[in-house]
Amino acid sequence: MRVTKAALEQHIAVFGESGSGKTVMLSSFYGATQEPQYRQKSLFHVLADDMGQGTRLHQNYLGMKSARVPAANRFAATSYSFSVRMKDAPDVKVNKGKPFDALRLVWHDYPGEWFEEGASGPEEAQRRVDAFMSLLRSDVALLLVDSQRLLENAGQEERYLKSLLANFRNGLLLLKDDLLKDGKPLVDFPRIWIMALSKSDLLPDLDVFGFRDLLVEKAGGDLVELREVISGLVEADEALCVGEDFVLLSSAKFGEENIEVTKRVGMDLILPLAAMLPFERHIRWGQSKQITAKVTEGLLAGVGVLSAVLLEKKIKPAGPAGAVLNLVSRVLSKELLDEAVKATGDKLKNMNSEAMAKRNYLTATLTRFRMDLDRGEEEQVLLRSVK
Repeated sequence: MRVTKAALEQHIAVFGESGSGKTVMLSSFYGATQEPQYRQKSLFHVLADDMGQGTRLHQNYLGMKSARVPAANRFAATSYSFSVRMKDAPDVKVNKGKPFDALRLVWHDYPGEWFEEGASGPEEAQRRVDAFMSLLRSDVALLLVDSQRLLENAGQEERYLKSLLANFRNGLLLLKDDLLKDGKPLVDFPRIWIMALSKSDLLPDLDVFGFRDLLVEKAGGDLVELREVISGLVEADEALCVGEDFVLLSSAKFGEENIEVTKRVGMDLILPLAAMLPFERHIRWGQSKQITAKVTEGLLAGVGVLSAVLLEKKIKPAGPAGAVLNLVSRVLSKELLDEAVKATGDKLKNMNSEAMAKRNYLTATLTRFRMDLDRGEEEQVLLRSVK
């Protein structure tokens, strides 16, 4: 979670084996935001920062409407940046004192083939390291479990799940020496690793609890081993959740002759997960006395300004903007952070209603994101860790 002069920036890393649906999912995520219905009811625009990438993703999405599945992007590690900008022109009275006026989501797509096949030579091996280094800024990582592969191994799901988790684990072990300079664990590292069931429309009777139970029953030991490997990469593994959050995702409903792009599952949780799950988790971890000051500083970078926006608190600028933003989390009291993170239920709904009445669309959007996470749990599409 990082705050620039104009935007709150969140990074999400997506891992999945070849054919697990990463390209389709990304195309569905972006394409749906360009639909007239979405643009009319939403408080914000989602814009691809690279127009060429945006055109290709939108083209993929429109092709899905004609039953064409996007081609897989094999062996290419690509990052996609999207700006989430509020619709109305900034209102001076509403936005005065705000530390940022937009959100930015950076989506890192790590090739599944790199977890399944050895490097062809030193050059490719270095590309893998460089690609992984680029996503270390991510707060959230999605590990995709392919519903199609579960169906193919019905009754013996452990064959697929054990192989999948072993590939992830071994891939990380191969990168370990290159990632840890002088053997020192990483401070900047994805600390929330969500297990995501892709193509969940293929398993309509499986809710998020059933998905969790299937993973634990069939491959619980492998999940533990994956946690241990990731723990060995990161400083302060007390601030780490691996395989403790679960979500169901479906980019569309795929039939034999058509693809229904409006029938999606969990895709509207991508932005809330990237923006608000780290916010909730980082405050909780950052206030732990067991975590080093260096890690705490990284965890709390950005949460103070986000709290200020949620609670509609004004921040008086003093000095260079960047310096002010970096200090805000330290200035804001523990009580204020607690108030922001503990705002739930009716209080959160009231905050959202008040922000809407004031046309404070940034606060309205962030409170809506938190409400979306609660709704995801109520609908048994999302299961958040209590850690």
